[in-house]
Amino acid sequence: MFKHVFLTGPPGVGKTTLVQKACEALVSSGVGVEGFYTEEVREGGRRVGFDVVTVTGDRGHLSRIRDVAGSSRGRREYTVGQYVVDLPSFENLALPLFRHVGSADGGSRKVFVIDEISKMELFSQSFIRAVRQTLDSSSCTILGTIPIPKGKPLGLVEEVRSSRDVKVFTVSKENRNAILQDILATLQSCLKHTS
Repeated sequence: MFKHVFLTGPPGVGKTTLVQKACEALVSSGVGVEGFYTEEVREGGRRVGFDVVTVTGDRGHLSRIRDVAGSSRGRREYTVGQYVVDLPSFENLALPLFRHVGSADGGSRKVFVIDEISKMELFSQSFIRAVRQTLDSSSCTILGTIPIPKGKPLGLVEEVRSSRDVKVFTVSKENRNAILQDILATLQSCLKHTS
């Protein structure tokens, strides 16, 4: 029996859009949804970075292109390609979401969104610990996204991918419109076994 659902696929294929559609459907069927998405930020038609956006609409920086990010004033700099990761901003927004996830109203069925677990987020050791605890906890079902394997394996991503508790859907341009129903059906069956 699966406890969690993760989507994988190439960048830009529509993983976040599917997560958002699934959440809308879950909320309208009475399931509580918490967690966060990653959204790209564009200025003048070019991508300048990524924001973390909580399900309730709070927003904070995840990363910016170096010339937009400014200097990090002596802090250690975390970079992925041309992006500078704003670790304090990410942690301030994302980590409190994990603290609430197990504690909320006992028996209620809940889906916790983690979009996504990839290089930028994995600079945060606290985030890695929080994800592991949530994966092991039986109080909620995670709906998350992970990148397709590329280059050096990312430890936590591979743990998720190979976990017996996790059903991984691979999203492609061909299946992304048809796959939503499968994702929802799997989530509903996960939820039956968490509450």
